[in-house]
Amino acid sequence: MRKIFTGIFLAGAIFMLAGCQEQATPEDRLAEYIELWNETEFEEMYEQYLNDGTKNTFGTEEFVSRQQKLHDDLGIENLEVTFTEAGEDAEWEEEQPADFPVQVRMDTLAGPVEFEKTMTLLYEEEEEQGNWFIEWTPAFIFPELEAGDPVRISTQLAARGELFDRNDQPLAINGTGRSIGVVPEKFTEEADKEKLAELLGMSVEEIDRQLDQGWVQNNLSQFVPLSKTSNDNTELLEQVLEIPGTMHQETAMREYPYGVALSHLIGYIGAITAEQLAELQEQGYTENDSIGRQGLERHLEERLRGDNGVRIWIDKEQEQITVAEKAAVDGEKIQLTIDADLQEVTYNSMNGEAGASAAIDPDTGETLVLLSSPGFDPNEFMLGMSGERYAELESDPLKPLYNRFAASYAPGSTIKPITAAIGMEAGTLDPDEGLTINGETWQRDDWGGYRVTRLHPEAPNPIDLNKALVYSDNIYFAMQSLEMGRNVLVEGLESFAFGEEIPYLLALQSSQISNDGTISSEGQQADTSFGQGQMLANILHLASVYQPLLTDGVMHKPTLLLEEDDAQIWKDNLVSAENAEIIRNGMRNVIVDGFAQEANLENIPLAGKTGTAELKAAGEETGQDNGFFVAYDSANPEFIMAMMIEDVGDNDGSGYVAGMVGDTFEQFYE
Repeated sequence: MRKIFTGIFLAGAIFMLAGCQEQATPEDRLAEYIELWNETEFEEMYEQYLNDGTKNTFGTEEFVSRQQKLHDDLGIENLEVTFTEAGEDAEWEEEQPADFPVQVRMDTLAGPVEFEKTMTLLYEEEEEQGNWFIEWTPAFIFPELEAGDPVRISTQLAARGELFDRNDQPLAINGTGRSIGVVPEKFTEEADKEKLAELLGMSVEEIDRQLDQGWVQNNLSQFVPLSKTSNDNTELLEQVLEIPGTMHQETAMREYPYGVALSHLIGYIGAITAEQLAELQEQGYTENDSIGRQGLERHLEERLRGDNGVRIWIDKEQEQITVAEKAAVDGEKIQLTIDADLQEVTYNSMNGEAGASAAIDPDTGETLVLLSSPGFDPNEFMLGMSGERYAELESDPLKPLYNRFAASYAPGSTIKPITAAIGMEAGTLDPDEGLTINGETWQRDDWGGYRVTRLHPEAPNPIDLNKALVYSDNIYFAMQSLEMGRNVLVEGLESFAFGEEIPYLLALQSSQISNDGTISSEGQQADTSFGQGQMLANILHLASVYQPLLTDGVMHKPTLLLEEDDAQIWKDNLVSAENAEIIRNGMRNVIVDGFAQEANLENIPLAGKTGTAELKAAGEETGQDNGFFVAYDSANPEFIMAMMIEDVGDNDGSGYVAGMVGDTFEQFYE
């Protein structure tokens, strides 16, 4: 009897507690629902909060799967849903719907979407217990969306930005090329397929894959594109047309009008790799995109790429309703300081020899020429290169893929004007004082086997600075460096920016005094004074260090973009006007009286300095001499040109290079 009474008591207590439990308001339920909405917990929203009428109309496919797919496809992020509360005095009648303004905001691939819509909650009994439930329609995804309406997304491709030179000559532009392909019904011979595959650098299997596509098989009279090439590849285009059933037609394509002459500087674009796509997919790249692969195309990718336009729209039977739209923003037009015509003339003057050239405006520091020779055809890389062709380029002894203007080389005697400037500014070198130097070699008593050798022992004594420049006398500069002292030479070279990073848009190997920046012996000091030993100079920096001789002591930062400020001072007070004039006169005499007669032009009074340096690898002599020449027009110094040609031992040494520079000036000023 006691057990029965206890059971009745507990049951009554539970009933009383349940009756006293506070009923959830529609506002409470909506707050819970919106919290799940913001967390995109669509399945729980559907199961626990939608009313029966909504569930009967819209299944989980329409509510859960579709919303999740739209979030993924449209790139929906930062979803923020709120509602307007009813206020403290609000009363809710179970027989009446409860309406709340709901605010929805989100970011999509096409930009932000924001709207407000009234959401209704209805009181319904479910399993003998009542509660408030949401009445939902697809309009809470997007306001104009109705059941069965497809949501579409379309992309408007942004045009890639273009590169131009200082005179608005095109360097990398969105032009046209030729799409090579076949008409299947006329392209029927297997032998022709093999011949075409060989011409295009493809396999027969690759051609078959293109021809086996469904859209091709449904209409064999259509043109099927297989490959692309540039408009000027006339030899290939003519060979293709000799095969029955082939044709080519115009297609959009990146163009590099100056080709090999600017190849290392401009670079090229190519299809994005799987590795790049994995890294850049969040930035909107797709597997169909091209991307800068080398040179400025790669370095300026962010500015050149542009931003594709995107439109999200609802495709109704009678109209299209735009949900969000972002206009395409084309990549930038970027102008370089480069003079493309001067660059091309310089490249041609180098006759395909291995080397590098740079030219700068002494008054501004602007780069007018920056090239590595030989170059490569950027179109070959842009359009896709066969492994066989790439191996051919890699094995070429002239190394056309190697960017020499980014490297540093022993500058040889081209550094002597700088050594002279350092000694004159230190007061240890009197340009008018002659030294008596006899014989071909010279050494101090304690140097052991090390000796300084000069090329022209016939130079008449006494040897002053002018003769030392004209005869490029290593012994004179070795003696002067010892006179000024090791610290003065090192500090002087550092003042010309040896041993520091070159402040430039592109990464260039720094010039160096030595491997560790110091000079540890008198022999090394002597070598350094005439540009050998462990000294290295980047070709652009080498042109730059001659600036102070023309600007009375100022060396400007080298620039490459026309938008950069001109005449940014990099180094100052390097040489006095008086000393600079003395060195300039000596460099003019190098051309008139010295051993750079190849640059002694009739109408252009060049001044400059030659140099020859032994190329060393891992500290060992290779027997290869690199020739240098740095020159400018002494009557009108619009630019300073520095040129290096590798392995000039059989070509009259640095005089060979002087001839190339002279040819450049003559052609450019024709």
